[in-house]
Amino acid sequence: MTGESANTASTPATQPDGPIRATAQSYAVFVVFVLAYFFSYFYRSANAVIAEDLSRDLGLGPAQLGLMTSLFFLAFAAVQVPLGAALDRFGARFVTSGLMLSGVVGSLLFAVAESFALLALGRALIGAGMAGVLMGSLKAFSGWFPPQKFATVSGVFLGIGSLGALAAATPLAALNAAIGWRAVFVGGAFLVLATAAGIALFGRQAPIAKRAAPVEPGERGSPWQVFGSPTFWRIGLLGFAVTGSMFAFQGLWAGPYLIERIGLTPIATGNLLLLLGIGVSGGYMVVGWVADRLGLARVTAGGAVGMLVVQLVLAFFPAGSAPDGLLATLFLLFGLFGSFSVLYFAHVRLVFPLHMTGRAITAVNLLGIGGSALLQWWLGVVIGLFTRTETGAYPPHAYTAIFLVTATLVAAALIIYWPLLRDDGRAAEARTRP
Repeated sequence: MTGESANTASTPATQPDGPIRATAQSYAVFVVFVLAYFFSYFYRSANAVIAEDLSRDLGLGPAQLGLMTSLFFLAFAAVQVPLGAALDRFGARFVTSGLMLSGVVGSLLFAVAESFALLALGRALIGAGMAGVLMGSLKAFSGWFPPQKFATVSGVFLGIGSLGALAAATPLAALNAAIGWRAVFVGGAFLVLATAAGIALFGRQAPIAKRAAPVEPGERGSPWQVFGSPTFWRIGLLGFAVTGSMFAFQGLWAGPYLIERIGLTPIATGNLLLLLGIGVSGGYMVVGWVADRLGLARVTAGGAVGMLVVQLVLAFFPAGSAPDGLLATLFLLFGLFGSFSVLYFAHVRLVFPLHMTGRAITAVNLLGIGGSALLQWWLGVVIGLFTRTETGAYPPHAYTAIFLVTATLVAAALIIYWPLLRDDGRAAEARTRP
């Protein structure tokens, strides 16, 4: 995504007695978790900038490059299945920091890899290591911050953490040119290790969690109540298409598109990816506020329409000649409309009872991250169907094809989602409630 909402974490089933105020330790918890989310975003986006170097240094074809990059999201998605139960049972402190150790090992393996297999293993371990950061953070914040401040804290968290994508744009391109991608990943491993230690140190049980009454096992509901809901699938499939498209391009294919089709340098490509990241971060900060005033389903659908239009324009953008202002605007809008995916979590929260919120948002996250993984891989397969030109690049219509694939998916998901506009998506299905 990822994608990820300011309204995602559930508050305790029974409110604690007396007021809860944020403390200095609350903000220490915020800092260590937002650093972890920053690194998660950096790693998921980094391959777009270093794709050419990876292909050259290890002799990777587009399908291999797409598959290897997608393993971050495949591993990330696989961990979502048991993650919710683990967080409920053991807490964010040890689940999140423990998983991050996998990311440390993966980053080091990625840095020293001399074969596709080792590079792919490193990428998968990084994805597994980052898989618990978002949900662990939101679970921790629900205990450390009062409910009336939770939306604000989560929105700021998402906005700051997503700046990791900006670090994986021009700054990464400059670092890669200066010291090489291998040294970058070695340094990243040590920074992730330090952040995991900070979470283990500061992420102890929160005041609200200590004072909240537990939900009885028989009242927790079943995951099948989520996956059996047609409303969930209307929202989740939009997440698959929109979140998947955004991360497939931000994390990998936007780089080759700009270098091979448009003819930009790596630094210029990094600048446009930086704008894409700015659009994502800025959108995270404001999209919830806009949806509260204009209607959740209407704003959600509007963001998907915007994403569809941007993809169609980029699909037919003239090859080799780039009007700088227009291209910059398109990439800024690509990120902005992609950030609307944060609303999918708020939307499912309206459909399911409070004690099932964790399962519902994890299920939406699974589809969004799964879409990112599959699309990164599938788009590489589509590009590989075309014959390289004499210069070794793929022809412009290869990139037209991949944008048409993602645009078609977004259009189909919008058609499925559209009935929710009748009641602005606020009606919950009776059978999803215990």
